[in-house]
Amino acid sequence: MTRYAIIEAPSPLGLWPSGVERTPEVLLQMGLARALGARRDRRVEPPDYDPVRDAETKMLNPRGLAEYSPRLAAAIGAVIDRGEFPLVLGGDCSILLGCTLALRRRGRYGLLFLDGHADFYQPEASLTGEAADMDLGLVSGHGPDIVVDLEGRKPYIQDEDIVVFAHRDAAMAHKYGSRDVRATGMTVMDLEEVRKAGAATAAAEAVKRLALDDKRGFWIHLDVDVLDDAVMPAVDYRMTDGLDFDELVTVLRAAIGSGRAVGLDLTIFNPNLDPNRTIARNLVGALRASLGLRQ
Repeated sequence: MTRYAIIEAPSPLGLWPSGVERTPEVLLQMGLARALGARRDRRVEPPDYDPVRDAETKMLNPRGLAEYSPRLAAAIGAVIDRGEFPLVLGGDCSILLGCTLALRRRGRYGLLFLDGHADFYQPEASLTGEAADMDLGLVSGHGPDIVVDLEGRKPYIQDEDIVVFAHRDAAMAHKYGSRDVRATGMTVMDLEEVRKAGAATAAAEAVKRLALDDKRGFWIHLDVDVLDDAVMPAVDYRMTDGLDFDELVTVLRAAIGSGRAVGLDLTIFNPNLDPNRTIARNLVGALRASLGLRQ
């Protein structure tokens, strides 16, 4: 039986303190730990948020991220070493740095990247300098060394070990000058391709690709804006369309059911935009339906 351990990572360092830092608090209030029979491991507090964009790196909070990510990685690594499955509750997408650094310390792993955005901006092209614009780029070694080469471990995940799944911002990213994620060695399956194949078939193909080579397993990154705005409006950067909850459950079940997933992080949910907690309850239900496979 898989044992889940919840790590709270309430960091807004890659975005701003909009409410995403309250995600762990609210999902736990809504019964997530009970739903999964999960142990609450610890809370990793971030350093203070600095709203001034760094002139050298063109990023917000590069030093804060460089300080926070190894501490988060240590917490995640301790859970993995206990033989447990870490469920990391963000916070914004910059927590992926700590998640993937924890894996890199232990070998070669893959990444299933579930996100409405490709998050592959170069810092100078980002309108905001937010690491949540560029987290996929950072963990794959594309960016300032202060964040992408922690402990000399660049890249934390190799391009060929990444599947980008169900993003839908390609036109917008091109308009604003982002690098093209399709110009890398990553496997890219945008929302249109996922829909054409069907969520179950697309997820099975993603898992198959993540099982190739000598990887020790793969991590799941879940930015909740991969969900349709109609069911997940509680995010700071909204877009039309997206997966519905049933499709998300199908994808997560395929990933978890493969036996190859080693952990999951959840990001970008903003409880301040969900005052009656309906969305939070639905999110907890989807996680229970997906991760309950490993109980």
